[in-house]
Amino acid sequence: MSTWRSASIAAAAAAVLALTATGCGQDKGSAYAGSSGNGQPVGNASTAQQPGDNAYGSGGGYGQAGGAESAAKPAGQLTVSDSKDLGKVVTDSAGFTLYRFDKDTASPPASNCADDCAKAWPAVPADGVTAAAGTDASKLGSVTRADGTKQLTIGGWPMYRYAKDTSPGDTNGQNVGGTWHAAAPDGKKASAAAAAPAEALPGLSVRKDAKLGDIIVDARGMTVYRFKKDSAWPMKSACTGACLQKWPAVAPVAKNDTKGIALKGFVTFDRPDGVKQQSITCWPVYTFSGDAKPGDTNGQGAGGTWYAVSPEGKLVGAPK
Repeated sequence: MSTWRSASIAAAAAAVLALTATGCGQDKGSAYAGSSGNGQPVGNASTAQQPGDNAYGSGGGYGQAGGAESAAKPAGQLTVSDSKDLGKVVTDSAGFTLYRFDKDTASPPASNCADDCAKAWPAVPADGVTAAAGTDASKLGSVTRADGTKQLTIGGWPMYRYAKDTSPGDTNGQNVGGTWHAAAPDGKKASAAAAAPAEALPGLSVRKDAKLGDIIVDARGMTVYRFKKDSAWPMKSACTGACLQKWPAVAPVAKNDTKGIALKGFVTFDRPDGVKQQSITCWPVYTFSGDAKPGDTNGQGAGGTWYAVSPEGKLVGAPK
């Protein structure tokens, strides 16, 4: 009996390893990689007010149910997506657009969306939020709603999702009732006047640095890094808590939104903290909050553990 039991346990363990191998090391990536993050363009969906919408819109979309279930979902790692029509738009870790309401106030912060309004426009919880890389973290705050819950604010403006946004990148809430608008990174209304640079970059691509040579950058031109304390097999990130605020995880990117980088082992994984993170050759990748503008490499060699990433996914300039 003990021999049979040992064999069964060994077989189960082998099955788990096989499943993990399928997720990393193959060239298929995860299903998530093709549908969210910087790889999913914002603004493709219709932004016209739908028949039957009032100033609140109508519920039943985001989170499949809207209401309390949607409202309880934390935003996680915020990201900034570029839209041809709306400029820079803030999204949550799953790629869903965040909105602001003209009838709210930012100074002092106050929400005027409750009851039926809150079902169509679930409030974004204030906890479990990390600022988007390259943005001002001091802009993040919270406001206490009438029901006692804490709602995320950006630049003082309360943040919401829209129940009719059913897929990452949707902006169906834009200009509903003339009072709802996608949020910019500073909490203002997203505007094409503040759009991305003339030459838009892919979600991940290669830049030639004068000192480091070819390195990977994200859609904003910000340097991408690897952490020596991470592991690729099993895929695991050793950067958590305060570390993740300093070194934000790169959000999932679609394979067809890359240029010049290795795609083997190009998969995303669910971190224990709920953040979805991109990997290159199975190594988790990050940006650095200390890089203020495209081209900065201030994180290079930090602590002897952080290094820029080559197109093949290797550490650049790390000692052997």
